Amino acid sequence: MFPVRRNRMLLLVTCVVAALAAAIALAAASMARRGAADPRLTSAPTGGRHAAGGGPAPAANAAPLATAAKLTVAQLAGQRVIYSYSGLTPPAGLLKLIRTGQAAGVIFFSDNVGSDAHLAAVVRELQRANASRANPVREPLLLMTDQEGGLVRRLPGEPVLSAKQIGASAHPWATATKEGAAGAENLRRVGLNVNLAPVLDVFRTPGNFIDQYGRSFSSDPAKVAKLGELFATAEQQHGIAATVKHFPGLGAATTSQNTDLRPVTLRVPLDQLRAIDERPYKAAITANVKLAMVSWAIYPALDKKYPAGLSSAIVQGELRKRLGFKGVTITDALEAGALKNFGGTANRAKLAARAGMDLILCAVRDYSQGNTAKNALRSDYLVSSPAAQANFRAAAARVIALRTWLAAQS
Repeated sequence: MFPVRRNRMLLLVTCVVAALAAAIALAAASMARRGAADPRLTSAPTGGRHAAGGGPAPAANAAPLATAAKLTVAQLAGQRVIYSYSGLTPPAGLLKLIRTGQAAGVIFFSDNVGSDAHLAAVVRELQRANASRANPVREPLLLMTDQEGGLVRRLPGEPVLSAKQIGASAHPWATATKEGAAGAENLRRVGLNVNLAPVLDVFRTPGNFIDQYGRSFSSDPAKVAKLGELFATAEQQHGIAATVKHFPGLGAATTSQNTDLRPVTLRVPLDQLRAIDERPYKAAITANVKLAMVSWAIYPALDKKYPAGLSSAIVQGELRKRLGFKGVTITDALEAGALKNFGGTANRAKLAARAGMDLILCAVRDYSQGNTAKNALRSDYLVSSPAAQANFRAAAARVIALRTWLAAQS
């Protein structure tokens, strides 16, 4: 009987060793999976507010997706809306939406800006509302403005030079970096964290729509690419999320082709669109710019029916798939005259979201416009397919990831 007992003992020891080995392997695999899913471990930037950004697409990070999964549908929709208001005091209704997690952020215009001290106090009020226990997304609100420089500035101060003046300066590379950094510090001083700049439009004719206000760096796409990259990088190194605009480009628009006022069609051949207008975006994307604003013009070479911001062929196909943009997409102002043939706020918001726009910019200076857009997105989500709902959550997760990045810059 002893040999039998010995064989049984050997068999038992062998089984125990095998089980222990399997358990160790399983634990190691689990730790590897957790490490790969943790955005703190997979994201490239590690240098605090002086990192321009990078790493995998924000939607691929587990933490923002997990946060999005916990939201109510109204909160999920709210993560995709930028609100606005008139005057110096944020309305109670907007503060309530913020407290309940139904807002991604706010855009500021000149009439919202009193003194520096006043604006800073308003920012603190908004962020206090955002810190409410009723809000599951505790990351900073996206507080943005158009501070391009030159004539387009909502706040006093930097950047003082327009894009055209930067391009025409004696040392344009250094000037773009200096102006981008100075503008970023100007916004940070009052608590803003997103700039809707720089403009990457490559103007074709002197005095045309984008050049008449000095908003284009140059008529040379290579120069626009370099200056835009430098300006945006300087902003992000100083803790401000940069926004490149207006994809795929308004450089060919004539003086009267103003998308704020009326529908605009730009019949630019596809090869020119890609070689001239889209060229600066390649550099900006390589530099890990955080946001891209999409134009409301129609580009028949890419989509004969829909303005760019309502076109999945342009947003998903051209910007994301062909150029590889992984950041946050944002519409131009939703109330623009260019969209007069596409219904009101609710329908425009739904079309933009379906096309792949992450953030809907409601800039009519009435927070109820944003609330209308939010409710429309909520209703659309509830009747969408599982695949469309997954895309909706991914868009919200990209916005949450941006807010998380901004928290790390402070």
